[in-house]
Amino acid sequence: MHAKDFYCVIMAGGAGRRFWPYSRQAAPKQFIDFFGCGQTLLQQTFDRYRQIVPLENIFVTTHRDYEDKVLEQLPELDASRLIVEDERRNTAPSIAYAAHIIEKLNPQATMVVAPCDHLILKQDLFKEAILKGLDFASGQDALLTLGIQPSRPETGYGYIQIDEEETDGIYKVKTFIEKPAREFAEIFIQSQEFFWNSGIFIWNVEAIHKAFRNYMTEICPYIDSDVPDFTSCPNISIDYSIMEKADNVYVQLCDFGWADLGTWESLYEVAPKDVNRNVVMNGNTLLYNCKNTIVSLPAGQLAVLQDLDGYLVALRDNVVLVCKKDDQNAIRKFVNDVEIKFGDKFS
Repeated sequence: MHAKDFYCVIMAGGAGRRFWPYSRQAAPKQFIDFFGCGQTLLQQTFDRYRQIVPLENIFVTTHRDYEDKVLEQLPELDASRLIVEDERRNTAPSIAYAAHIIEKLNPQATMVVAPCDHLILKQDLFKEAILKGLDFASGQDALLTLGIQPSRPETGYGYIQIDEEETDGIYKVKTFIEKPAREFAEIFIQSQEFFWNSGIFIWNVEAIHKAFRNYMTEICPYIDSDVPDFTSCPNISIDYSIMEKADNVYVQLCDFGWADLGTWESLYEVAPKDVNRNVVMNGNTLLYNCKNTIVSLPAGQLAVLQDLDGYLVALRDNVVLVCKKDDQNAIRKFVNDVEIKFGDKFS
């Protein structure tokens, strides 16, 4: 398999509601520099994959509201490689259309599907893992996902149960479990049969098109055209529509310092902490008897906090949020309630 046959599709259309109020509708999390490193999550993802596949083989999918923002943040991305969706219909329609475009360009293509909100600490091992996955998927009818060794009973990630080993750290998948309750997550870790689903997928275009024809025929008529109709597509993820149904799904076990920055709690887990396990993202703070708390402020702002344990304090523009940091369902409810009472003024 030649590098010219390797492609990457970066998913960058989400609204990032679980990171509210730092992530807002006009500028969701993929366009934010969370760690003050000089690059947004989208830019970091783009640079990560351009070390693996040719620049001209990188596509980015996004919502129409973010078309200009993507091109502004990725000046090296040719506009013809930007896939703009009129409506958000989750990952399955986006991936189906991206695969359709790539297959027209190169029927021999093998593609990586990459979320844009991942933190990768071991870049060399990551590149090695992606190339290994591309090599595995390029020559066979296989749908591959990358699995991560769990380090804690995380309830915000999906889990993959492995079956028999196929080859060199790649296993047949027995089952997928979406975001289990904590007691089940603890059992999964003890069993050593379950791994986190990273949400990074690899397959050749023929294999994924075959899967859509077998399991999601209702998507194909709206996607297999030069002018896709996302509005008519079902709102469904690739996990539910394809990966949990197909019988040719494999998982490659990886260890490259991965974290999915999908929630405040996941950001807290990977961020540097002080002696009291507090995390401060930008801004200035004076913390008195605070522990296990994350504080996110704009540069130049000051927060003085006392007696907080396990809280999130986040300020951006015209919104301040103070709540328990690990209650992601509450944050989603807050956003919904704000929109019902105030419209989109604060979202």
